[in-house]
Amino acid sequence: MRRYLSVGVVVAVVLATGVVPSFGAPSPPAEPPGSANPDPLAEFHAQRPTWKPCKQTLECAEVVLPLDYLRPTGERISMVISRSKATDPARRRGVLVVNPGGPGGSGLSMPAYLAKTEAARAYDIIGFDPRGVGRSTALNCRTVPAIASADTRPQDDEFPKWAAEARAAEDACREAAGGIRPFVNTPNTARDIDVVRAALGEEKINYLGYSYGTYLGAVYGTLFPQRLDRSVLDSAVHPEWIWREQFRAQAIALRRNVEAWAGWVAGHHARYGLGATTEEVLVTLEGVAEDLAAKPAGVQARTDFDAAMGVGARYRPLWAETADSVARLRAGEPAEATAPMARSAERDLVSGVFTTVICEADWPTDLDTYYEDMRVFRDRYPYGFGIVRAAPMNCTFRSFTPPEGPIRLRRDGYPVGVVVQAEGDTQTQYESGPAMAERLRHNLVTVVDEGRHGIYGTGNACVNRAVDRYLLDGLLPPSSSTCPGEARPDPAAAASPQHVQTYLDELALGPVRL
Repeated sequence: MRRYLSVGVVVAVVLATGVVPSFGAPSPPAEPPGSANPDPLAEFHAQRPTWKPCKQTLECAEVVLPLDYLRPTGERISMVISRSKATDPARRRGVLVVNPGGPGGSGLSMPAYLAKTEAARAYDIIGFDPRGVGRSTALNCRTVPAIASADTRPQDDEFPKWAAEARAAEDACREAAGGIRPFVNTPNTARDIDVVRAALGEEKINYLGYSYGTYLGAVYGTLFPQRLDRSVLDSAVHPEWIWREQFRAQAIALRRNVEAWAGWVAGHHARYGLGATTEEVLVTLEGVAEDLAAKPAGVQARTDFDAAMGVGARYRPLWAETADSVARLRAGEPAEATAPMARSAERDLVSGVFTTVICEADWPTDLDTYYEDMRVFRDRYPYGFGIVRAAPMNCTFRSFTPPEGPIRLRRDGYPVGVVVQAEGDTQTQYESGPAMAERLRHNLVTVVDEGRHGIYGTGNACVNRAVDRYLLDGLLPPSSSTCPGEARPDPAAAASPQHVQTYLDELALGPVRL
């Protein structure tokens, strides 16, 4: 499974283009020396960052944290944080802590990413590498040799190889992860954020999280409600799908996009000739997949096709190029741009944060549960490597005991926030947004007919306006509202280079992530 997490699908062919420990609550004011009840985190809260220039135009600093919040006098780790100061100091209203997701994504560049937003005018934007990530005390795991073949539609006798590879990946992580792995989880990262808040001298923070970062922000608000002011959760995780179900739902979302694309193609049957109905276009797709499986390149060509279809169908501006490519393949034309599925460069060590954080929740241990799912997903959800979402992962063979389970999310003591969710999002499926908004009683902005993951700051004027008015002026959007997504294409027009690059970047990220 580890290998599929790092797979880079380089296909320019087929398509051109989160029992709560006592430290979960806000820490009381530090007691005077000699007090019978000293604040166990006082030393950490009292530190003040030393800022130095770092990447791009940002400043970076190091904050020291307890490895285990139940034993704060024990081992320590470090977290590197970044900052861009508010560009309009007269309007400054505090800090905006941002997280890009992952789990395990580096957030040091996030303040630069948001530099041109209206939020950058009024907030010191704070990014960070979470515990275990990048320049913070890193959690590294060793890679393992491939056991299973990269196949979107493997036969039943291949399933044990997928399980063996997942077990090997977990064993390799156990061997290399030292003593920090059990403490790399969402609740502890949320506690880290609160130490950062105190170190910055802020009474409260504001928060913007994308993808997994929405769950992290919701956990922070649950643990520290008196310390959170405004919050935006963009492309939210489902509060009940932590974590296996969230991945399974990705495959379903991928197919929905393919079906939506097929419906659009059917509406342009005279142009593409792939079928006059959604069903006919889907049959054509399966025919192309069968033909590719029969070619000398074998399953690899079909796997490339399945993987690329899952990505291409989510981005509406690429639908025309996708249709043209399918038509060419159907006609048997050479797939000159088709490159074989290529693995990203192998490294001896890789970050173990993703494959640790998702183990904070229990996973099934009966392999038959996974094999039954794999049969269904192989046949029904091949696009975008859907079967990977049903297969055993390292968490199936978890080699450590989490010190606590997932936090039950709630909003009790901090203001109403905003959830942004795109209808065609495949990493955090649309149902996740309304579920998170309902759980936290936040207001929901739905981006209609859009496949992007992470909307604010990417050029959607409607979403940017709604989020900016909330973050800067405290003005909530309606309890439920919509914004348009990127327009569907004109079949006669070519996709922009920017859209093509978005597609290729998506392929290169690999199939499973948040």
